[in-house]
Amino acid sequence: MDTGTHIVMGVALGGLATLDPAVQNDPALFSAVMVGTILGSQAPDFDTILKLKNNAVYIRHHRGLTHSMPAVLFWGLAVSGIIYAFTPDVPYLNLWLWTFLAVILHVLVDVFNAYGTQAYRPFTNRWVAYGFINTFDSYIFTFHIIGIIAWSLGANPAFTWLIIYFVILLYYIKRYLEKRELVRKINEYYPDVEKVATSPTMKQNIWRLAITTKDKFYVGIARNGHIDIIDEFNKIPLPDNKLMARAKEDKNVSAFLSFSPVYRWEMNKYDDYTEVRFIDLRYRSKGHYPFVAVVQINEDLKILSSYTGWIFSEQKLQRKLMLGENPTT
Repeated sequence: MDTGTHIVMGVALGGLATLDPAVQNDPALFSAVMVGTILGSQAPDFDTILKLKNNAVYIRHHRGLTHSMPAVLFWGLAVSGIIYAFTPDVPYLNLWLWTFLAVILHVLVDVFNAYGTQAYRPFTNRWVAYGFINTFDSYIFTFHIIGIIAWSLGANPAFTWLIIYFVILLYYIKRYLEKRELVRKINEYYPDVEKVATSPTMKQNIWRLAITTKDKFYVGIARNGHIDIIDEFNKIPLPDNKLMARAKEDKNVSAFLSFSPVYRWEMNKYDDYTEVRFIDLRYRSKGHYPFVAVVQINEDLKILSSYTGWIFSEQKLQRKLMLGENPTT
C-alpha cells in the first residue's frame, strides 16, 4: 500500500490496542504503543532509501528482504526496542506485541496488490502479488479517515476500529470475488491459460489484465466485468546466444527479470550497437507500457548503457540511455 494508507493503519492499530487493558489504563504505554504502531506500519518500507543509489538496486530489493519473515521479526524488535529505550517504565511485552502486529499488517496488506512482496522468504524468493487491491485504494483510505474522525469526536476507539476493520474485511472479500470471476471468464475463453496477472485501478470497475497462454501474451482491460483484449503478442522464448546472455548479466536487466513475471522482449540492431528491450505487460497506461529495462551492447559484447524503471515517453528513455545512467561495464 502507499505511505498514507500505512500511516492511517498505524493510527488505527494504536486505537485498537486499547482492547488491551494494560494499554487502556496506562497513558504512557498508550503513547508508546501509538508511536510503535505508526513507526511499525512504516518500517518495512525503509528500504525506499535504496532508490537514492539507483533503480536497479531499488527494484531488486524493494519489498524483498525487508518484507520477509525474518525482517518482520527484526522490525518488531528494533522499533519497539528503540521506543523502550526512551520509555523504560512501560511494559515492554505489550509495546512489542502491538508494534509487531503493525509490521505484520504492513506486509500482509502489501501482498494483495499487483506489485507484491517476497513475504515468504526465506522459504521462497518468489514474488507474492495477489492483485486484487490497488496500491492506493480510496475506499480503504476513506474507511480509516472515517474511523479517525469518529475517534476524535469521542467514539470508543476499540469498538470503532473493530467495526471499521470488519467492514474492510468484507471489502477485501468482495474484491477477491471480483478478481476470481474475471479469472474464471478468462480461463473459459482461453483454455490454455498459464497465468493471469490482474492489476486493479483507482476505479473500482476497471482492472488491467495481462494473460499468458502457451503461445501468446494478451493485454486487456475489464470494465464492469466485460473483458476487452487490447494487445496481443507472440510468446517468443529468449534466444540462447552470447548477446542475450550478456544482456541478462546487466544489473538493470537482471533486476527487471527478477521482478517482472509477465514481459515480452524485442531486439533492434543499429550501426554501432544492439538494443535489447524488456517490457512489463502488467501496467499498460494510455497505450504505453511504462515499466521497462533496456540495454545497449556493442559488437564486442560491451554494455554501453542500460536503464530500468518507469518511463512514460520514448524521448525521456533515450535521454536516460544517452546519459549512460547505471551502465554496466
